[in-house]
Amino acid sequence: MAVLPSAEIRRAVRHALEEDAGRGDVTTSALFRNRMPAEGRIVAQQELIVAGMAPAVQTFFAVDPSLALTVIKKDGIRARAGETLLRIEGDGRSILTAERVALNFLQHLSGIATLTGRFRHAVRGYSVAILDTRKTIPGLRVLEKYATRQGGAQNHRMGLWDAAMIKDNHVAVAGSVEEAVRRAVAAGVERIIVEVDRIDQVEPAIAAGATHLLLDNMEPAVLRGAVTLVGGRVPTEASGGVKLDTIRAIAETGVTYVSVGRLTQSAPAADIGLDFSAAS
Repeated sequence: MAVLPSAEIRRAVRHALEEDAGRGDVTTSALFRNRMPAEGRIVAQQELIVAGMAPAVQTFFAVDPSLALTVIKKDGIRARAGETLLRIEGDGRSILTAERVALNFLQHLSGIATLTGRFRHAVRGYSVAILDTRKTIPGLRVLEKYATRQGGAQNHRMGLWDAAMIKDNHVAVAGSVEEAVRRAVAAGVERIIVEVDRIDQVEPAIAAGATHLLLDNMEPAVLRGAVTLVGGRVPTEASGGVKLDTIRAIAETGVTYVSVGRLTQSAPAADIGLDFSAAS
């Protein structure tokens, strides 16, 4: 996920443009009948970590392949307020038509990367890794998980297919943690993540074959006890309601990972604008 797949970029851009300009740009067409040489600069209005530059660039090219674009700040780079991220030159009509979609990509994905960077900064000095989750906007998972990587997180499961994650509802149906894990082992699943919310579930889960424990909604003192009990036999992951003001205390418990749903679920859009000028 370090590189955003080109096929995913094309799919996202195509869908976004169909949604926004599929029936045309009434305003631009009415106001400007002839080609209008212009320059646009996409500018950070706050300090941020850039993410989403590729889909933004592809949006402009999809509207008008003749546009000339210069990327000033690549993904993963920090930008200060007032710094230019991207310069666009060419027909102003095309720039105006593509503007909103391109900014949507940059604002949303840079917002995710920037928030992720804040979480990463909050646990500086600890070896704990930050994980994202599947709490993503439908259709944008690959892009959003790419953005968390730009901010310093690691990707958790991309979907239901790449690991078993046994949660409380699975346990309720199976009858017990041991039985749920046993069934996954019997099915030949290699990665078996088991959610536990009580200390007394730790040993049964590991004994049955869990390869990763998700310690759900545990206070730091309880987390520390669970990590000690596990003793490094499997990776441990703290999860549930993690916030910027609580993640450092969680990291201090010695967990291997902390998963943070709000990275993609509720990251505020980054403040990014397009300054437009017609060529003389």
